[in-house]
Amino acid sequence: MHRDGTRNAHTCAADKGKPKEVQRDTLEREAITRRMSQVDFKILVLSGKGGVGKSTVAVNLAVSLARKGKSVGLLDIDIHGPSVPRLLGLENRPVEATKAGLLPVFYGENLKVMSIGFLLQSRQDAVIWRGPMKFAAIRQFLKDVEWGELDYLIIDSPPGTGDEPLSVAQLIPYADGAIVVTTPQEVAVADVRRCVTFCRQLNLRVLGVIENMSGLVCPRCGATIEVFQSGGGKRMAGEMGLPFLGSVPLDPQIAEVSDAGTPFAQAAADGLAARAFERAIAPILALGREDETPETKSQSEEQGEEEKEMGTVRIAVPLANGRLAMHFGHCEQFALIDADQERKTILDKQLVAAPDHQPGLLPRWLGERGVSVVIAGGMGGRALSLFGQHGIEVRVGAPSEEPERLVALYLEGSLSSGGNICDH
Repeated sequence: MHRDGTRNAHTCAADKGKPKEVQRDTLEREAITRRMSQVDFKILVLSGKGGVGKSTVAVNLAVSLARKGKSVGLLDIDIHGPSVPRLLGLENRPVEATKAGLLPVFYGENLKVMSIGFLLQSRQDAVIWRGPMKFAAIRQFLKDVEWGELDYLIIDSPPGTGDEPLSVAQLIPYADGAIVVTTPQEVAVADVRRCVTFCRQLNLRVLGVIENMSGLVCPRCGATIEVFQSGGGKRMAGEMGLPFLGSVPLDPQIAEVSDAGTPFAQAAADGLAARAFERAIAPILALGREDETPETKSQSEEQGEEEKEMGTVRIAVPLANGRLAMHFGHCEQFALIDADQERKTILDKQLVAAPDHQPGLLPRWLGERGVSVVIAGGMGGRALSLFGQHGIEVRVGAPSEEPERLVALYLEGSLSSGGNICDH
């Protein structure tokens, strides 16, 4: 349940034994439910294929959230390849057992970590377990780790759609969603499609897709070089109707700082890769806004304004025939453009098909995709009010130009606005 008690009804239902369920299983399931009730949002990081940097993504998502002041747990259930302790420089840390359960290892002030890697004598140890033993270990982690109250629990799952990710998806009550990681190549994207299908069959919401290893950051000039093909993850997300959370380039600094046990979201916070994670956590941060009171909404809007002034911003431009659609509600697609306000530069652009028209849908739909600014030609008064309620700034009366041109003018502070041509 959320800390405000909004999930009490679910928790009570989960406490009832299922038909033909033995008492031990019922008690353990109830224990997991009680433990997870202290976590506001539970998010799985999945991939359909190994070697895509899923653990690196999970670690840096968790660190990015913790750097926002959120209380975060990071659970590594990659039984055969627990790399989280190495990536955080936490190897050989002992795990303390108390009457309350296993105590996670702290990384900084806001991040707690648990991994089977902490329980191995050395990194050379191999875990040779069959399915039932792996299921039991995952269940024990979920049941016995004393996380305390958390804003987010990020769960680094093993690759594929086998026993381990299936166990977590079935054991965690009311998981809030999954983030799927891929690389640009089609061989990886094909496996990720199956991972998305896996989530949908389990009614697990996919929060978005991250394309990792997308281009190489030149160590001399800082430009991004396309060593392999790029854009496969973005195309797949568009085809499957999923939010695309951004591309993370290969950066020589990533390998260097990761081997040293420091996440690059912390060690190289000004780099392209770290800024990509700042954008990627937007839909995670947006998860709690539907449950906020007017007072906390006001606080989060103020925080959002501060973040907008200091860092990146995602701008939505409704399009028709590649240019600004003059009637907002009748656009064919949206250009979602990530921009650095301080440097006044465009970082990334993606095109997503507009959803089927439903009254009041677009403000929430764009908010879930991390949009904080909309550039529009015309917009009705009710829609303007709804965007305001979601903390999204709207610029109306913009000319029918290409989206990059409009965003450049916005960043320069010279976007001229005519009259709002829509008045209904």
